[in-house]
Amino acid sequence: MLLARPPDLAPRAPWPGMPLVVWPAALAMWGPGDQSSKHAHHAMHLVLCRQGTLTVRAQGMKAAEQAAGVLVGPDVSHSLDARARDVLLLFVEPESQDGLRLQASLQGPVRLFDEAHRDALLSALPSTGPLPHEAIGPWMESTLESLSGTPDTPRTVHPRVRKLLRHLRSEPAPEDTSLEALAAVAGLSEGRLMHAFTESLGVPLRPYLLWLRLQRAAGAVAAGRTLGEAAHAAGFSDSAHLTRTFRRMFGTTPSSLQRRSQFVQAKARPGTAS
Repeated sequence: MLLARPPDLAPRAPWPGMPLVVWPAALAMWGPGDQSSKHAHHAMHLVLCRQGTLTVRAQGMKAAEQAAGVLVGPDVSHSLDARARDVLLLFVEPESQDGLRLQASLQGPVRLFDEAHRDALLSALPSTGPLPHEAIGPWMESTLESLSGTPDTPRTVHPRVRKLLRHLRSEPAPEDTSLEALAAVAGLSEGRLMHAFTESLGVPLRPYLLWLRLQRAAGAVAAGRTLGEAAHAAGFSDSAHLTRTFRRMFGTTPSSLQRRSQFVQAKARPGTAS
């Protein structure tokens, strides 16, 4: 999905008519809930049932639990069952300022919300029926603010890693992503790059490269492109390859995002991970 992104690292749009900020600072989706298989992705993930509850299974939980909403930390294995529910989802990247503040509010891998807390978070939105697009932006702002904590020690991104991230998020996508080529772009030795990257972002380089490719593909799908076009834009061999990888990372398929593309809203927010 489209995720939080420091504004200074946002790439140009790969197609005419696609939003200029392909990877915005926050992205909300809404519509009928679904069931996801066990998966893990790098985004922070807030899911709120507009009414009723969902079933959550997650790393660190002894058994499945019912909740009106859940905030899942980055790279946490989880599965959700929100069938027969209308849901509102918010994705935030952990390296953004919003992501760092949300992580500071977690006391474990996930944070569950009861119905009273859920109702408070959704108080500015109608509880049933269509959600007006113009109300989603203010809701994102207020929700991120109300759920944020204070990071104890802000993570510092190595300047050479920042340089590499700009390169990776450029348009068109870099063709050579070998460790040798990326180390040359960053101006670091291969070993030093791998260490600095993991230290800066909290995830190794190779999984993060796959994560960026999935974000690029999801941006294309949300902008109305076919699965084949999205797969090509992100460097997957074909739509089947994209679908297999998407399911492994998100527990669902890109066609699910395609069906929801009219119920997606992104919002750029100031602030970067320093």
